[in-house]
Amino acid sequence: MLYDSSVLRLGFYVLIFLIFRYTLIAGIAWTVWYAVKRKKWAYKKIQFEFPKKEDYLREIGYSMITFLIFAGMIMFVKLEQVKPYTWMYREIADYGWVYFAFSFILMLFIHDTYFYWTHRLMHHPRLFKLFHLVHHRSTNPSPWAAFSFHPTEAVVEFSIVLIFIFCFPTHPLAILLFLLFMTVYNVYGHLGFELYPKGFHRHPVGKWMNTSVNHNMHHRYFKGNYGLYFTIWDRLMGTMHPQYEQTFEEVTERKLMPTA
Repeated sequence: MLYDSSVLRLGFYVLIFLIFRYTLIAGIAWTVWYAVKRKKWAYKKIQFEFPKKEDYLREIGYSMITFLIFAGMIMFVKLEQVKPYTWMYREIADYGWVYFAFSFILMLFIHDTYFYWTHRLMHHPRLFKLFHLVHHRSTNPSPWAAFSFHPTEAVVEFSIVLIFIFCFPTHPLAILLFLLFMTVYNVYGHLGFELYPKGFHRHPVGKWMNTSVNHNMHHRYFKGNYGLYFTIWDRLMGTMHPQYEQTFEEVTERKLMPTA
């Protein structure tokens, strides 16, 4: 199975795009919260300590490997031998805008379910070192940790896109919007600061949304809080960390201590 020049060129462009997207979104988050506002907002940090330089470099380095794998998997999908088996369509009019919007929402819920169960499975003692240990070396994650995966985990993470395009009609723009939303929410989850307001975790909608506090606790304690966008599966399966609500309240209720 050979890759022709057009597929190789596509893979290169995809790689550049993935790196650019990551650098832009994670870079803005890091610049604002970890550089420009570091001292002023330090009291808001979920874990008061900041990662070390070597932590940032490790997270960025593994993320570059992740993007190489993502680009390679996209190249595989674009092979002439593979394309006929996909459900990708090019004209939005083929299914209409209502289905287009529905497909995006469907992707989020399918991905959250996929992420919860694969994530929880990768925490099994026999699989953890092989798949997930690299990501958990960031016990106090920064925005750069969003895609810091071992190569085996990178394959698992991107396979959700394969599920989409091989299982139901998907438009490339819907995939792009999904990947953009996923990146933004993933960076937020690893931000190390909570952006949702006080009391959000008790709101009728907010209680079902994953938060930066929630995912930060997962990195810190290695157990519980396995969801990505939502807390639905964690609540259904009893895997919410028992101190989550207390921790969310403590973080969001902090006040800036007056200087002498």
